Amino acid sequence: MRKALLASAVVAVAATATAYAFGPDAEAGQRDKRAGEARTAVKSGPGSGTESVATGETGRQAHAVTSAPDCKVDKARPKRQLRGVWIATVNNLDWPSKSGLSQQRQKAEYTRILDNAAKRRFNAVFVQVRPASDAIYKSPHEPWSRFLTGTPGKDPGWDPLPFLISEAHRRGLEFHAWFNPYRAADDKGGKLPAAHPARRHPDWVVRHEGRLYYNPGLPQVREHVVKVVTDVTTRYDVDGVHFDDYFYPYPGQGTRFADEAAFRKYGKGKSLAAWRRDNVNKLVAEVDAAVHEARPEVKFGISPFGIWRNKAQDASGSRTSGMSAYDQIFADSRHWIKNGTVDYIIPQLYWPRGQANADYSALAPWWAEEVKGSGVHLYIGQALYQVGTTGAWRKPGELPAHLTLGRKHKQISGDVYFSAKSLLADPLGVLGRLGSEHYTRPALLPLIKDRGGEAPPVPADLRVSGGELTWKPSQGARAYAVYRVDGEPGRCATADATNLVAVVSDGNAIAAKTPGTYLVTALDRLHNESEAARIKV
Repeated sequence: MRKALLASAVVAVAATATAYAFGPDAEAGQRDKRAGEARTAVKSGPGSGTESVATGETGRQAHAVTSAPDCKVDKARPKRQLRGVWIATVNNLDWPSKSGLSQQRQKAEYTRILDNAAKRRFNAVFVQVRPASDAIYKSPHEPWSRFLTGTPGKDPGWDPLPFLISEAHRRGLEFHAWFNPYRAADDKGGKLPAAHPARRHPDWVVRHEGRLYYNPGLPQVREHVVKVVTDVTTRYDVDGVHFDDYFYPYPGQGTRFADEAAFRKYGKGKSLAAWRRDNVNKLVAEVDAAVHEARPEVKFGISPFGIWRNKAQDASGSRTSGMSAYDQIFADSRHWIKNGTVDYIIPQLYWPRGQANADYSALAPWWAEEVKGSGVHLYIGQALYQVGTTGAWRKPGELPAHLTLGRKHKQISGDVYFSAKSLLADPLGVLGRLGSEHYTRPALLPLIKDRGGEAPPVPADLRVSGGELTWKPSQGARAYAVYRVDGEPGRCATADATNLVAVVSDGNAIAAKTPGTYLVTALDRLHNESEAARIKV
C-alpha cells in the first residue's frame, strides 16, 4: 500500500460476547434461552411483499417481509456498503507490531485491531498475507515471512492464517487475503532461504534499486503467482483475493528496469510499454480465472494508484497532472474494468479536495464514471494515515467530506482505509465523525452478482424472553440482520439501514430491550439476504 506522493513511492474495541452485533445498543445474549412468545416465518416466493406465511405457537400469524424495489431509500443510511481497513504486515507496519513476538502477543494485537474495526461498524479487513514472496501462513511454495519471526524462512510455530480468518468472521468482518504480486525481496531482508523461489530461479529476478522483483514478462513468474494465490484460495476460508498497487516498480531514482532479454523473447512487435501493460493484464486475467475456478464465491480485486492517466495524456483521463499508473508502472486499471477481470477496484485516492495535481473532487467522479455499467464494484481507498499531517488534512472534516461526496455517485459502494495503525490511533478523532455522520448504522456487504450465492431460509422460531430475542439457526447462514421498527413494519422497512439495529455474526441471539417490531433476516457469506421473520416486543 502506498503513502502516495505523486511521483514517488513510500511504503510506508468492542467486547467479546456470545455474538458480535454491530449497532446502537445491540448486545449479544445467551443462545440457549428459548422461552416466550414464538413466531415463525418461511419464504413464500420471489417478489412477495408482506405476506402471512406461517403460524407461531401462540396461534398468531407470522410474516415474511421483503422490501419492494420502488422503495425510497435514505442515501445517508445505505443498507449495503463496504467499510474496510488494510492491515499491512510488510515492515511490521500494522501487524505484528514487530517481529519475534510470541503467538499470544500476536493474537492479542490482531484481535485489538479487529475489535476496533467492529466497534466502528466496519465489515471487511484486507490482510497482507504475502508481503514479498514470503508467507504469513504455512505455504508449500514460499518461505515464512521474516515479519513474523525476524528471520526469513523461520517457522513461527503456528499457522496464523486460520486464526486471522476465523476471528474476522466471528466479528462479521469479511476477510480479503492481500498479495503483493511481484516483489521478491528488499535489501533489508537478510539472506534468503535456500528454498526461496528467487534463489531457486535466479533467472526470474530483476535487481532494481536495492530490491528484487520478479520479472512480470516471464510466463513462469505468472504461473508461480497464480499457483500461490490458488493455494491460499483453496486451502483457507478467505472471502477475497486482493492485489495492491505494486506492479512494475515506481519511478524511484529513475533507474531503468532491466527486462530487455524478456522483451526481446516475448515482445512480439509490441512497444516496451504496451508489452509491459500486457504482461500485467495477463496476470490479472489469469488470477481472476484461477480464483473463480477454485471457489466461485471468492472475490478478486485490486487497489491501483489513484490516477490512471491524466487528461493531458489521454482524453479519457482525469483532470489531474500527477503520476500516471498507465505510463509509469504499466497498470491499466481501465482494461481490467472493461474486460471484467476484477470484481472490485479500490483506487487509492490519497489526496484532499482541491489539491492542484490530484484533486479528490475530480478523481472520485472519474472513477465512478469508469465503472458505470461494468458490474465492477467501486470502493475508494481513503488516506486515514494522512489525517492530521499537512495542509487540508489538518482539518478533521476533510476525510468525512470525501464520504459525503461519495453519496452523490451511486457507483461508489464503500471505502477502505489505510491503515490499521491509524485506525487504532484515530487521528483528530476523525473516526468518531465518520461514525456520527456516515456510519450511524451497520451495513450489509454489497452484492457482486457474478459471485452467486443464495439467501438462506428465513429465520424460524423467533422468541423473546428476559429482554433477549433468539431464533433458530438457518442452514447456510453466515450472519443475521436485525431491524426494529415502531409499530407495524411497512413494505419498505428493510430497504435501507434506517431500521437496521445489528448484524449478528456469531450466534442467534440479541438483546431486545426496546419495544417495537423486530425483523430478522438470514445472510449467506456474500450477504444474500432472506426475507424477514418478525416478532413484536
